[in-house]
Amino acid sequence: MRRFDTLFLVNLVERIKEVMRVHFIAIGGSAMHNLAIALKRKGDVVTGSDDEIFEPSKSRLAENGILPKSIGWNTDLITTDLDAIILGMHARIDNPELLKAQKLDLKIYSYPEFIFEQTKDKIRLVVGGSHGKTSITSMLLHVMDKLGIETDFLVGALLDGFDCMVQLSDAKYIVIEGDEYLSSPIDLKPKFHWYAPHIALISGIAWDHINVFPTFENYVSQFKIFTEKIEEKGSLIYFKHDESIQSIVPKLREDIQKVGYEAAPYKVVEGVTYVHYNNQEIPLKVFGNHNLQNIEGARLMLKGIGVSDDDFYRAIQSFKGAAKRLELIAEGPSSNAYKDFAHSPSKLKATVSAVNEQFPNRKLIACMELHTFSSLKKEFLPQYDQCMVEADEALVYFSPEVVAHKKLDPITAEMVEQAFGSANVKVYTNSEKLQSDLKSKNWENSNLLLMSSGNFHGIDLNAFAKSLIEE
Repeated sequence: MRRFDTLFLVNLVERIKEVMRVHFIAIGGSAMHNLAIALKRKGDVVTGSDDEIFEPSKSRLAENGILPKSIGWNTDLITTDLDAIILGMHARIDNPELLKAQKLDLKIYSYPEFIFEQTKDKIRLVVGGSHGKTSITSMLLHVMDKLGIETDFLVGALLDGFDCMVQLSDAKYIVIEGDEYLSSPIDLKPKFHWYAPHIALISGIAWDHINVFPTFENYVSQFKIFTEKIEEKGSLIYFKHDESIQSIVPKLREDIQKVGYEAAPYKVVEGVTYVHYNNQEIPLKVFGNHNLQNIEGARLMLKGIGVSDDDFYRAIQSFKGAAKRLELIAEGPSSNAYKDFAHSPSKLKATVSAVNEQFPNRKLIACMELHTFSSLKKEFLPQYDQCMVEADEALVYFSPEVVAHKKLDPITAEMVEQAFGSANVKVYTNSEKLQSDLKSKNWENSNLLLMSSGNFHGIDLNAFAKSLIEE
C-alpha cells in the first residue's frame, strides 16, 4: 500500500487564516447545521436561515450561538460583506436569499464543494458505497483517535465521543463519508464527486435513491465517476465480491492502486466475535460479517497512511459501533434489542443475518419500517424479495399517510407482503397495533431488531425496547 507521508508538505505548513463570513441558506439540515457549528468553532462568523428547524438541530445551533433569530428567509442577511454562501438541499431554486446572492454575484457553494475548498491541502480518505459508509468512517476515526493521529472529518451521524459531525482544522488528514445524494438545488451532482480522494473505498453498490437515479445502471455510473476523481497515484480499496464494483475496477486509470478486500477470518463464541490475526484471536465489540468486511476496509485505508496492523487491531477492539448501526438499546437476561438504520434491501439482509449469526440459539423478531422515498415507491418494492427470510418473525410497517405526503402512488399491505416474498412476513399499517403485538410476546431467549431511518410513526425506540426487554 502506498504511503502519503511526504505528499503536500509545503501546503500542510500551518498558515494564518483570515476569518470568513459565511451564511447558510437552510441551516437547519443535519449536515448543514453541523458544518455551521464547525465553522463557528474554527472562529468564522456564521449566520443562517431556514423556514423550519427541528430538534436536535435547533438546540445545537442555539448552544453555539448561531440559531436564527426568527424562522423564515431574510434577504437582509445577504450582503456583499459575505465571503461565502452555503446552499442546502432543503432550499428551492427560487429561494429569495439565493436569488439575491446570485444577483449580487456572491460565491455560492454546495455543502460538498465548500468541504473540498477547505481541504484542498489535506490527504483525503473518502468512504463511498451504498452501505457501511458511516460504520467504516466511524472505525477510521476511532482508530485514529486511539493512536493520536489528528484528523478532520465529515461523517453522516453523530459518533460516540464526538459532539459534532464535522471538524475543520489544520490537521494533515480528513476522513469523509462520501454520500452519493445530490449536492444542492443548483449543483445536481452527487456529493462524493466533489471530494477527489487520495485513498477511496467502495463498500458495495446496491440501488438506492431511486427518486434521483431512476435506473440501477445510472446509479452504478455515479460510482464509476467517483473513482475517476481519485487523485493521481491514489488508491481504491473495494469489496471484491461485489459484481458492480468488479465491472468498474478494470476500467480504472493505470496510476490508481487497486486493493480488494473481504471479511477477515473470524469466529463467534458465546455471543462474542473474534477476528483471527497473526495467530491471535482478537475480541470485538461489534459483530456480523458485514462489520468484519467494514473492519478490513478500514484497516487497508489506514495502512495507506502508515498505520501498522498491530496498532490497528489493538485500537479496533474497543470500537462499539456507530449510532443506529446495530446499536444495543436494551439488554435482558436472555434477550437483546438492537436499533439499526437499515432500510435498503441489502442492509436489511446483512443486519438480520448478523444478529442470527451472533445469537444462533435465540429467536429473532425483526421489525423494519418502509420510510424512505425509494422504499415506499411501488416500483422499488420487488427489490425486497427474501431480504428478511432469515428472521423467525419479520414485521414490516409503513404509514399510508407518509406515502401520501411523499406524493407517491398508494401501496397496500398485500403488495408489500408479496414483495418481501417469505412466509415469515407480517405487514402493519398501524403503529399502535404493531406496538401492541410486540408487547404481547414472550421475550425470553429472543432478540428484537428495529430497523428504520425513521421511528415507526413516533415511537421512542430506546424506551420502547427497554419496556419490552428489561421490565
